[in-house]
Amino acid sequence: MTVLNRRGFLAGSLAAGTLLAGSESAAAVTDDPAITIAAGDPRYDAFLRGDNHRFVGRPEYVRMASATSQVVDAVAEAVAARKRIAVRSGGHGWEDFTTSPDIKVLLDLSPMNQVTFDRSRRAFAIGPGATLGEAYQALYTRWGVAFPGGDCPEVGVGGHIVGGGHGPLSRRFGATVDYLHAVEVVVADRNGRARAVVASRDPGDPNRDLWWAHTGGGGGNFGVVTRYWLRDPAVRSADPAALLPKPPARWLIRDLSWRWEDLTHDAFHALVGEYGAWFEQHSSGDSENLTGWLVLGNLVTLTAMIDDALPDAEGLLAAHVDAVTAWMGVRPVTDRSQVAPWLYRMTYPGAGKWGDRDTRRYKAKSAFLRRRYSDAQIATLYRYLNGPANPGGLVIMLPAGGRLNAVPPAETAMSHRGSVLKMICGACWRTPAEDAANLAWVRELYRSLYVSTGGVPVPGEDSEGAYINYADTDLADPAWNSSGVPWSTLYYQGNYRRLQEVKRRWDPLNVFHHALSVALPS
Repeated sequence: MTVLNRRGFLAGSLAAGTLLAGSESAAAVTDDPAITIAAGDPRYDAFLRGDNHRFVGRPEYVRMASATSQVVDAVAEAVAARKRIAVRSGGHGWEDFTTSPDIKVLLDLSPMNQVTFDRSRRAFAIGPGATLGEAYQALYTRWGVAFPGGDCPEVGVGGHIVGGGHGPLSRRFGATVDYLHAVEVVVADRNGRARAVVASRDPGDPNRDLWWAHTGGGGGNFGVVTRYWLRDPAVRSADPAALLPKPPARWLIRDLSWRWEDLTHDAFHALVGEYGAWFEQHSSGDSENLTGWLVLGNLVTLTAMIDDALPDAEGLLAAHVDAVTAWMGVRPVTDRSQVAPWLYRMTYPGAGKWGDRDTRRYKAKSAFLRRRYSDAQIATLYRYLNGPANPGGLVIMLPAGGRLNAVPPAETAMSHRGSVLKMICGACWRTPAEDAANLAWVRELYRSLYVSTGGVPVPGEDSEGAYINYADTDLADPAWNSSGVPWSTLYYQGNYRRLQEVKRRWDPLNVFHHALSVALPS
């Protein structure tokens, strides 16, 4: 086993390989001290908030790490002092996992944003502090490749990948974790000793269980990720340009929109119903190349995108839009077609974001759908979106299926491999005075949407649980989850017990925990 001790020296061996050598090892070991920002420092207040300003932490200090050796030291110091430590990469968590009042040490990994190619592993090494936009730009600019992750460019890689990672390319190429070759994790053993471990996909790797836990197990559970290595497991080439998918050079895009006041209940029902039905019926073949989203709010928008280089791309796109909108009986107020570079759509600042980022407060929930919503559920969506109590909330439908469903549920910790859509409902606002109304609307909508299964999307014929990257602590609250099905089943289905065993081995002291963390087995 390859470990990095507190002084930054390599020790031991690992069949799957060693840490990066040569000039690229700077991300692993450094003699430079980490930056520590404590209360009273004029910089302190700038590092207390993540993306969701509902939550503001007050740690004793923030440690800014730029190398694995600094992370080892930070974890060792926190454990020795019995101070709770939490880890932040991009800061886009939806709950208080890095701002809880009992957190005394906030470990910020944003300086660890390197994107390089490791020739010894034939894999791309990506630091947890890189944002999705930074990673896409580096991979595409230098090698013409990408991984099928999310389309919010400011989200950090650190938390995104360990939760599974999907986005506009996932119907065509699968989940990000389907390309996870190895991961470097700083862990703490039962004696409190911190060390860095490399775990890989290699069947002979004794640490393979730790790799598996990072293919959808969620952040803040087992240790601190200090590096990911990505490559296509089916490719044997040493050429970097062949080791990850090639994204479309250009998207052909169709954007349509309708004013809410122009939509009758029947028109709304036709749009939402046919959208779900289309993805139920088209989850393989050429349709895997088609993606987009449906946003339901004050302005209802339908976006469809397809690789511009595909034969009859224009015809495939038109057939999809025609099928989804055929029974609405209401013309859109806008209907625009354009061709745009893939990289532009994935890295444009602010893409996919809600509200004003300087004052944003939000609450959101998720669900995976195995089939389209029922008539009763569509009526519920309409009632909540149309009602006077709606503070400006949104419901977003995102395509799933395709190559996402080609992997068996137990092969990765991300077990949602049978869905056709992913749903997000949420609201975004600016001031604490608006908290109560917005929280109530989101919670009541979700509970009403799943009233027949205890207020949550219980895995079964219609639903497949929720997405751990869209963490929602209400799922662990009996007031909002009366199904009798634990939150862990909603997020992990049949993989939770295996994750608990990984937790027992790699975090026996439960150093890394939060409100929805994997629990040590009893």
